[in-house]
Amino acid sequence: QVQLVESGGGLVQPGGSLRLSCAFSGSIFSLFVMGWYRQAPGKERELVATIGGNTNYADSVKGRFTISRDGAKKTVYLQMNSLKPEDTAVYYCSAHRSGARDYWGKGTLVTVSS
Repeated sequence: QVQLVESGGGLVQPGGSLRLSCAFSGSIFSLFVMGWYRQAPGKERELVATIGGNTNYADSVKGRFTISRDGAKKTVYLQMNSLKPEDTAVYYCSAHRSGARDYWGKGTLVTVSS
């Protein structure tokens, strides 16, 4: 059973940076496309970035956020720079593999405020 545990959220001022981490366990990490999603208050969950054979970003974070993965540590990261108040949300890690169910972490809160 895949388990995902996010960490690294917190309060940051506009223009600041945070790095989120997601620790993966319970299966073969390399088989999964990993992703970050976010859900702001009163809004639907939306894609932030994914990484498999290549990377994919939401237009709203291109040039500011970078997704990466470390196979040895079974961890996926989201480096977030130039943060804006509209980036405030709960950020969720996901693991996807064709023909199997999607897995989700419990989320980590990012608050961008002065």
